[in-house]
Amino acid sequence: MNDLAIADAAGLEADIDRAVAALKRLQRSDGHWVFELEADATIPSEYVLLRHYLGEPADPELERKIGVYLRRIQGVHGGWPLFHGGAFDISASVKAYFCLKMIGDDPDAPHMARARAAILARGGAAEANVFTRILLAQFGELSWRHVPTMPVELILLPRWFPIHLSRMSYWARTVIVPLLVLAALRRRARNPRGVRIAELFATSPVKKDRAPTHRHRGWAVFFNGLDVVLKAVEPFWPKAMRQRAIERCRAFVTERLNGEDGLGAIYPAMANSVMMFDALGYPEDHPDRAIARRSLEKLLVIREHEAYCQPCVSPVWDTALAAHAMLEAGGDEAVASARRGLDWLTPLQELEVRGDWAERRPEVRPGGWAFQYRNAHYPDLDDTAVVVMAMDRSRREGRAGESFDPAISRAVEWTVGLQSRNGGWAAFDADNVDHYLNNIPFADHGALLDPPTSDVSARCISMLAQLGDAPENPPMRAAIDFLEHEQMADGSWFGRWGVNYIYGTWSVLCALNAAGFDGTRPSVRKAANWLISIQNEDGGWGEDCTSYKLDYRGHEPAPSNASQTAWALLGLMAAGEVDHPAVARGIAWLQRTQDESGLWQQDAYVGGGFPRVFYLRYHGYPKFFPLWALARYRNLRRANDRRVAYGM
Repeated sequence: MNDLAIADAAGLEADIDRAVAALKRLQRSDGHWVFELEADATIPSEYVLLRHYLGEPADPELERKIGVYLRRIQGVHGGWPLFHGGAFDISASVKAYFCLKMIGDDPDAPHMARARAAILARGGAAEANVFTRILLAQFGELSWRHVPTMPVELILLPRWFPIHLSRMSYWARTVIVPLLVLAALRRRARNPRGVRIAELFATSPVKKDRAPTHRHRGWAVFFNGLDVVLKAVEPFWPKAMRQRAIERCRAFVTERLNGEDGLGAIYPAMANSVMMFDALGYPEDHPDRAIARRSLEKLLVIREHEAYCQPCVSPVWDTALAAHAMLEAGGDEAVASARRGLDWLTPLQELEVRGDWAERRPEVRPGGWAFQYRNAHYPDLDDTAVVVMAMDRSRREGRAGESFDPAISRAVEWTVGLQSRNGGWAAFDADNVDHYLNNIPFADHGALLDPPTSDVSARCISMLAQLGDAPENPPMRAAIDFLEHEQMADGSWFGRWGVNYIYGTWSVLCALNAAGFDGTRPSVRKAANWLISIQNEDGGWGEDCTSYKLDYRGHEPAPSNASQTAWALLGLMAAGEVDHPAVARGIAWLQRTQDESGLWQQDAYVGGGFPRVFYLRYHGYPKFFPLWALARYRNLRRANDRRVAYGM
């Protein structure tokens, strides 16, 4: 990193002002921010296939635009990746090919031929993951025998049973419950165009015994054997019991339908709910089916030339983080903009519904925020902590008075109540740690659970510490011990909800700083040294989604991007390294790469959906994180005290 330009202090203020103005322009009229949330080819492909499953009237223009999008993101390997520039993924590729053929692409067209060859070279469509094989079974492309059995009677089992829905994550519950009905009824897709994809199946026999590398061999053998037994006895389930189970599933979905924000406010659960209502014979105009169907339309992003479907939306998360950036930037306009965002957030706090989290913590009162506009049964700890820290900063700096006090108090009560026994926090539940469940054949994605993670735990520690909780207090002590136990040998931390070790390390360094620890603490020093050691030659930082591989052996260089550069800088500044040359080089990189609009461009996927399976491109991240880093650098360089005063 020789001879790199050091941060341009003279131009720094102007760069911050341009970024503030740009972010302010993107704020909605009611005060909130929401940015696109893009996944891979899977969700837009599934959306098109859903329409054909239901036999809905054709929408040629929408299909044309989704086709343009899918062709644009096809990889050089011929298939479709899980993130920008990523490796071939067979499940995404099968769905994208099926979608494109469904909307009229010629199978002999060059892009289709390349995709087909790539799929067949990797064993064909039968090698796709469980959710893809379910879709193929629904369209008659694959026998249900090649899909792991999840009997609908599962929902009738008692809470103490080792395989129970309450032991699974929120996203698994909301996806699985309507899927249990679909698997029991096995309604065939209408498929009015009669499109088939037999050409994607290799001639070799279908592999029934799948053992992904996340599995424990003993448990995998046991559950695969159980699957054989379940398939054998399934025809003999009492019909009355099956009908009672289906009714219980229907009631579960209906209670959590969540209006036009949808079941669980995530695409797979929402789509499954629509198909469940259809399979149960609900007409299109039935209120429950109709509102479930409308919820999916709200996820579409339709541009002039192309379109895609988002996996969910992120307004609470985007608004809270943008408010933090604006508060860090300071100045009357930025602070007023942040306050408008926080005022918009206040009534979205869930104070009434005792969601699924209450199954394990029935004594705790609700008080969290969800990720989406509404998701009353499933607020999350990460969003809640970030919202509270922004509200607290606003009131501490004298601009909000006591208006946020009730919301903050209730949120803290809920957060403390959901601390897990190991000291950490998960995203949605407490003690969701029955890891043996990731060995059931249905869980080939390895993400059936929601255990405590370093990044969410760090956010909760940051919140409590910012509010004055001392590290000696037992809950804080347990949480800090959890974090330091989770530190990797190289000094980094795993980032469950952001990519990956840069995200986790930034999160934890903020928490340790908020708790009062500086660079003299070994864990802080080691983490700071790691961040400095992985800085790219151009002054930025980068890490791609391949870092989630199970045999991680250290950071592998990836091109610099604005979001991860900002995280690294914020982490180093939390560690007390604002004067380190690496920080100046990183700030200079952000200044050089800011565009004329005042923002930063970024194609990199730096959000984690499910490690190794599903990733996210947060379009808002390069709009507020770099501003946050630039403003913090300016503020610390101005101050006599170089310690970061807030939890983030």
